[in-house]
Amino acid sequence: MVVPDVNHQRIKTNGIWMHVAEKGSGPLVLLLHGFPETWFAWRHQIDFLASHGYHVVAPDLRGFGDSDAPLNPWSYTWFHIVADLLGLLDHFDAQQAFVVGIDWGALAAWNLSLLRPDRVKGIIALTVPFMPRSPSIKPVESFKQMFGDNNYVCQFQEAGRAEKGFARYDCLTVMKKFMLINKTEQLLVSPEMEIIDYLETPSSFPHWITEEELQVFADKFQESGFTGGFNYYRVFDLNWELLAPWQGAKITVPAKLILGDKDIGFDSAGGTKEYIQGDIFKSLVPNHEIAVLDGHHFIQQEKAPQVSHEILSFLQKHS
Repeated sequence: MVVPDVNHQRIKTNGIWMHVAEKGSGPLVLLLHGFPETWFAWRHQIDFLASHGYHVVAPDLRGFGDSDAPLNPWSYTWFHIVADLLGLLDHFDAQQAFVVGIDWGALAAWNLSLLRPDRVKGIIALTVPFMPRSPSIKPVESFKQMFGDNNYVCQFQEAGRAEKGFARYDCLTVMKKFMLINKTEQLLVSPEMEIIDYLETPSSFPHWITEEELQVFADKFQESGFTGGFNYYRVFDLNWELLAPWQGAKITVPAKLILGDKDIGFDSAGGTKEYIQGDIFKSLVPNHEIAVLDGHHFIQQEKAPQVSHEILSFLQKHS
């Protein structure tokens, strides 16, 4: 499936080759996908934002799609990812850019804004708010305490375990299980079960995505495998160690958070809704606005027109 008039190229940045899809001219806007996605997750926003006067660049993050995928999990820290993105800004001769991200892409955008605020005009994060770094508990241990030893984050830590589980299914089925998920509570998996087996396979497609579109993602993961994506989970604790000097640091650039009210954990006790309404988030991200839409996790695809307009209004406000 081809998105019309999108230019594809591979750019050398931070020692790797990174594939990007780009369109338009004007202020630079980076669109950063999540797991399990590629640049194609932003197909609706690319044309819309380009038509409104922006230079839109949607990369495959390292480990995904047609970008390089280093084998060592330790090559996936936020310092690597941020450096990759800064290399894209340098390639396009942009001193600053707007950064939009979802899921892992949202975390990449937050960390770019944290580490190099001088290069960020503004950040829009979908589904994942900026979270404080615990001074005492590593992330994986925190997940164990909250959700048990067999939660999916813990499952993804062990090299080869998740890969073996995913390999029992064709890639289209994997995409169906993850991207069409409609659960709203945390994914609590019994000790003997893998997350990929726990997730249901929907028998039909929702209105917002076709089988042909889902196959685009499946084909790319058939080529690349899933290890690159798993490696982001496998450096959770390493990132925690490396980011110690930024303990308590705030996001100083203008920020917008876009959430789906049916996303996993949004309404749970101690969940996203409760957190973003509390004092900690407000103190860490003082210059922010929030939009809550009627939708699930992959909201830039499910609610494409609304998300596109939410992004555009922020860009126009801060351009």
